[in-house]
Amino acid sequence: MFLHAKLKKLKQYEKKAERKQEILREKKLFVLDNSLRESTVGQLRGHTIENKWKIYEEIPRIYFSCKVYKCYVHLNQTMRFPVKKVGFQDIIVTSFSHMTRDGDTFIRQLAEKGEDFSKFYAFTEFIESIDSRTKIPDTDTIPVGLMKMKELGIRNPIIEADLFYPSIDYKIFNVKRITKLFSQRMQWVRENLSRDAKIFINLRDIADAIINKPKRVFKVVKYLSSLPADQRPFGLIFEEPTGNYLPDQLGAWTAAVRQEMNKCGFQDGHLLVHIHEKWGLAQTSQLECLINGASGIWCSVCEEGAALGHACSSVTLLNMIRLGNEHVLKQYSCVELRRAAQEVTRITTGQEPHPKQPVYGERALDLVFDGTMGSNPDDEGFCMATFFGQEPLMRMSTLATPRMVLARLKTLFGENTQFTEERAQRMLQVMQEDLHENRKEEYMSKVGLAILFDRSGGKLTEAMAKAVEDEKPETLHGEKLIAQIRKLWDVWDLRDGVKDDQLDFDAFYNGFMAPYFGCYRCDTTRRALQAIDMDEDGQVDWNEFSLYLKWAIREYPETKDAQELLSIAFRKGLIPAMQDEVLKES
Repeated sequence: MFLHAKLKKLKQYEKKAERKQEILREKKLFVLDNSLRESTVGQLRGHTIENKWKIYEEIPRIYFSCKVYKCYVHLNQTMRFPVKKVGFQDIIVTSFSHMTRDGDTFIRQLAEKGEDFSKFYAFTEFIESIDSRTKIPDTDTIPVGLMKMKELGIRNPIIEADLFYPSIDYKIFNVKRITKLFSQRMQWVRENLSRDAKIFINLRDIADAIINKPKRVFKVVKYLSSLPADQRPFGLIFEEPTGNYLPDQLGAWTAAVRQEMNKCGFQDGHLLVHIHEKWGLAQTSQLECLINGASGIWCSVCEEGAALGHACSSVTLLNMIRLGNEHVLKQYSCVELRRAAQEVTRITTGQEPHPKQPVYGERALDLVFDGTMGSNPDDEGFCMATFFGQEPLMRMSTLATPRMVLARLKTLFGENTQFTEERAQRMLQVMQEDLHENRKEEYMSKVGLAILFDRSGGKLTEAMAKAVEDEKPETLHGEKLIAQIRKLWDVWDLRDGVKDDQLDFDAFYNGFMAPYFGCYRCDTTRRALQAIDMDEDGQVDWNEFSLYLKWAIREYPETKDAQELLSIAFRKGLIPAMQDEVLKES
């Protein structure tokens, strides 16, 4: 009986999860892009005018509507508007204040270039000022944001209002006065900005308000939703700026607001959500809000933003796509999301996205396990790498399989008869041996994988040798140590009267190898020397030897001096490779 009840409850949970996935799969998502604004909030380096133009040119490539492309070509040509911007979706271009921001200048430049302002939005305050003595807002003065929008030709305002602000006396500035002012503001917008203005009301402190004064929130929502169609806003938006609330809480609030809107006949009104990051719940919270009635999101394409960032559009859209949502594929050029998110991150921060950033981080396309559902393009399900038109990266770790190692070898170095399952298996064994010997190295890069291959009994191919040769030390310290060893090499090289970057075996043994092999004339030592002679010409080339030096400084950047670098190159690189050569010929 107990087990039956448990199974019944489990099925109920599964049914609920399936319903959530279905909602995300069928939802048509409205994206109010905030890449120009959100990505700079809280940054140590703000956006310059040049940054804004780069982002502005980037975003239209993402939000390109394949569905309406042909319909707008003629209109585009008439307006002298670049075809790449045909499907330009709604975008927030700035936030206005008393200070002249670079955003103001950017807007003027947009106007000078003849850009279409019909889909541009800007933030403005609901009230201009509050009397600190009486705590009563000034409702007579038009906020400076609206005045600047009129001056610069921005027709779509995002009016930011608070319903639980400590500096306001809500006993006096009550719901009646709040709703009256909303109507006055929207009337002013339609008379001074555009009769067709798309007005969003941002209830920006909805989290605090709905917990402390829920009646006030729902009275305001009811009023705005009940207005005649030509008087009400285009939609409501809200944000969770702290990241403190759980997804279930935000989902419940979203559902309650959506239900009130629908009950009042505002089914076509948008309800957009914006979630800030703090505790790692941002994306889950955003999806939960979409499941519970939000019609869209307002955010940047990348997660850069205030505090630790926010739930960005690239990750949200890819989550919907992997669940099978075809609507967003028709609305947006989603294959550009990864590249665009990377580019906006670079523009904003001057750095690459964090390697483990979902969707657009360097390691986001890596495969850790062989045949993982939804990761391997040979399996059924969604493969992110394939979606973005890239080969999945086989992560070289102890969890990799010989098939994954072979795939990585061929991807980086092409086909070679040495690339066999047996050799790949041996490479995996060497990885494990390294860990047992307290060697913590990486095998993902060309250099790391090539040396692992060499240490595992393989002979470096020309492609491998070139890859390592092209590798430059990442630090001046590394360059300095290799330069010191090169000076010693040149001394031995000149002993035969010719500087040709080659040492015979005698010179190489005496100059570098003697501390690690005690018997020069032993057959074992002679055969070991052959391991470093990649081109089998009876000489050791500098390029052949320097491969191991570059690898050593790359793997052990804390190496103190040239002598220690030589020791690492021999003990951890050359000698293991030489031993495999000896064993092979025994």
